Amino acid sequence: MKYRKIGKTDVEVSEISLGCWTLGGLNWVDGVQNGWANVNENEVAEAVNYAIEQGVTHFDNADVYGNGRAERMLARILGDRTNKFIISTKIGWFQGTASHAYEPAHIRHQCEQSLINLRRDYIDIYYFHHGGFGDGDMFLDDAIEVIYKLKEEGKIRVIGQSAYSHEDFVKLIPRVKPEVIQSSASAMDDGIIADGTPTRKLIDENKISFVAFGPLGQGLLLGKYNKNNPPKFEPGDHRASAPRFSVENLTKLEPKIEKLKSKFGSSVDELSRAALQYLLHYKETGTVIPGFRNLAQVKANLAGADKPLTDSEFNFIKSVFSE
Repeated sequence: MKYRKIGKTDVEVSEISLGCWTLGGLNWVDGVQNGWANVNENEVAEAVNYAIEQGVTHFDNADVYGNGRAERMLARILGDRTNKFIISTKIGWFQGTASHAYEPAHIRHQCEQSLINLRRDYIDIYYFHHGGFGDGDMFLDDAIEVIYKLKEEGKIRVIGQSAYSHEDFVKLIPRVKPEVIQSSASAMDDGIIADGTPTRKLIDENKISFVAFGPLGQGLLLGKYNKNNPPKFEPGDHRASAPRFSVENLTKLEPKIEKLKSKFGSSVDELSRAALQYLLHYKETGTVIPGFRNLAQVKANLAGADKPLTDSEFNFIKSVFSE
């Protein structure tokens, strides 16, 4: 396993880390499906322990993943090892009884609660989970102030910003001044990190690291789903209403996956290597954080950990999804 530093800090993470959203299971936030199919904790523990043996040092979580369940499950599995790893978590999607999740008092409360859930005295990387700071960004200045106070108090080591658009990053990076940003990215859509984009320009100018979630396209890049038998998901699983799993999208994607198979091989391990190493080919990428629910998935995630792409392989994948 290789490791990369986050921004200008001394925090170092494994190039392939693990995202913990699945650990929260089925979930709703304000009536909106926000979770995943429930997991078996023993299977998750087996997967986490294998990952650690292979050199994984970083686990990415959030308060909204199961509304605390994912943080608590990770802490139970790590036990007295918790301080040996880099743990990230986030604030922003779970507002509790506050009028907005970025109210300063709520940020402080959720930070303290995440520390309890994770059984830690500090959070290594604490992210604002999205770029919506209320009407006219009414909560932005106070949110920034309180998150920096939490850092001064030693409860946060590194401040991060997660968002979903160039517009949000262009607005927030100069104000939040994060050491790391996080967004959805995969070979299907690498727009946030791609050469020449406004976010990439800010990443390079500010020497920020990029963390890619959804690097496997939630399994789409592994050829897991078939247009003739599209997946069905339970209520409470956010994928139930996601257009990416529609027959139309699967039909468009299938020939592209076939091209990847012809180049890299058709096994899950080979396709995973192509997808994850594609994003790691960008030097700005600090880590990719594929999700997982069992040992088989973690083994696939890590199968290509020490097999970077050549420039030719990278360009082949880019050409497939540029068509």
